[in-house]
Amino acid sequence: MGRFERWLSLWVALCILVGIGLGQLLPGPFRTLGAMTVAEVNIPVAVLIWLMIVPMLLKIDFGALHQVREHWRGIGVTLFINWAVKPFSMALLGWLFIGWLFAPLLPTGQIDSYIAGLILLAAAPCTAMVFVWSNLLDGEPHFTLSQVALNDTIMVVAFAPIVGLLLGLSAITVPWETLILSVLLYIVVPVIAAQLWRRRLLASGGSAALARTLKTLNPISLSALLLTLVLLFGFQGEQILAQPLVILLLAVPILIQVYFNAGLAYWLNRRFGVAHCVAGPSALIGASNFFELAVAAAIALFGFQSGAALATVVGVLIEVPVMLSVVHIVRRTKPWYEGGAAVRATTEAEGAVR
Repeated sequence: MGRFERWLSLWVALCILVGIGLGQLLPGPFRTLGAMTVAEVNIPVAVLIWLMIVPMLLKIDFGALHQVREHWRGIGVTLFINWAVKPFSMALLGWLFIGWLFAPLLPTGQIDSYIAGLILLAAAPCTAMVFVWSNLLDGEPHFTLSQVALNDTIMVVAFAPIVGLLLGLSAITVPWETLILSVLLYIVVPVIAAQLWRRRLLASGGSAALARTLKTLNPISLSALLLTLVLLFGFQGEQILAQPLVILLLAVPILIQVYFNAGLAYWLNRRFGVAHCVAGPSALIGASNFFELAVAAAIALFGFQSGAALATVVGVLIEVPVMLSVVHIVRRTKPWYEGGAAVRATTEAEGAVR
């Protein structure tokens, strides 16, 4: 990491404070920006996410996507965590912490709604921000793109049944407009734009031109990440200051769930001898959440002022700082990871020879 990236956690903390402060000092402009939505997708935030992910997508060579077949173990681990572990572990944590341990400290009428919001948050894997986390890890970009596209495809058919099962509802109103618009905004359109730009750069100046462009865009991408934090915390600063205890209590199961799923995915990848450049993104995709869809679903099902909506907003608030901490852990443990993976690969090779 460069000097700026090494201090990214500090910049994140400052942007959180600045966002909350500006949201209180200048509520009018933040309300205006917050109201710029289409199907519950905030357009200013979507533009910033574009600035974050397009540089990562520029690195992807579609001619090399066939190599993803080599990473089938990593894809299998990520799918297992996202769809067989994550929603159900969050339901268990929500019941344990919100429904039992913290219940005396929370409004009685909102407890079930809080748990529902946590389940909605965990039932949809992240779509856009994973490209940022993968880039910070030097993750395999083709694996990341393929895994996100596969998750989006599964989400179309699996989101409603899983949420319906865990919430005990016979019918779930899936915000299809939000789901489809988010996939278009965060995957389809930026992938096409990045690939057209990549072809133009390679045609005009070759790989050197592409490398220069990526070097120029990197600070813009990180700046967009920080500005996104300022906006998100400016939008929600009033709720944070009005209900600090509720926010903190709701954050506990979310934090446990993120670290548990990231750790489990990372460990399973190591056990299966998956390369670190795949295991890192796998752990991050397994841990992060598609908060736009979760917020929209919570509002559609329970209303804007519901405990479910607040719980999904807490997921938004802690997503970036927590995922940055996971990035840090995965980077720091690379020697440990590759030691175990190397031993396993050697053992398998020796077994094949025998």
